[in-house]
Amino acid sequence: MMKTSIFSLILTVVICGPALSAPEPAIVPKPGDWTLEVRFEQPQQMVLKGDKTQQRFWYIILNLTNKSDKDVDFFPRCELVTDTLQVLPAVEGASDVLFEKIKKRHQGKYPFLQLLENAGNRMLQGQDNALDIAVIFPDFDPNAKTAAIFISGLSNETVAVDHPTEKDQDGSPVKIYLRKTLQLTYSLAGDPVFRSEQKLRFVDKRWVMR
Repeated sequence: MMKTSIFSLILTVVICGPALSAPEPAIVPKPGDWTLEVRFEQPQQMVLKGDKTQQRFWYIILNLTNKSDKDVDFFPRCELVTDTLQVLPAVEGASDVLFEKIKKRHQGKYPFLQLLENAGNRMLQGQDNALDIAVIFPDFDPNAKTAAIFISGLSNETVAVDHPTEKDQDGSPVKIYLRKTLQLTYSLAGDPVFRSEQKLRFVDKRWVMR
């Protein structure tokens, strides 16, 4: 049920735009609601070469700061969704070699960079406790023209909406619980034949309920 609901929302976000997919996040947060402050770098490629093979990855660096008045739970989830309807979760358990290459590339600006899964499950208050996190995705469909990165777990704002078709045993619409999620949308620049030279070009940043 949830997989069907989420996939339907993904299709709407990608094809019709997020404004049609779900309720908008609240303009004025309710008491107790919080949202982390997010800064992000341009996504980049990284290739791991073996003796006879190579693996291509894409990654994005996030800087997260908790400016609320309390320490908060931190359970992020990240997905990359293409306009060809490919859905790729962030890589977990990335190799040490891959992460070290990424870290070395950015060590001047992000000396304390860490992988998403190693960031812990609590975000402490204040700028001194900000986190620099690398989120890694496997290479995606080379025929894609656009890609969106969705990052949930950066806010505790939720909303319940009715499922468009599924009913419970009493005939009432089943509730779907959506979370405030950051959506970063990019277009693909360059010829896919020359994949190593392609770049993700920033298009839009917005918060959606997903």
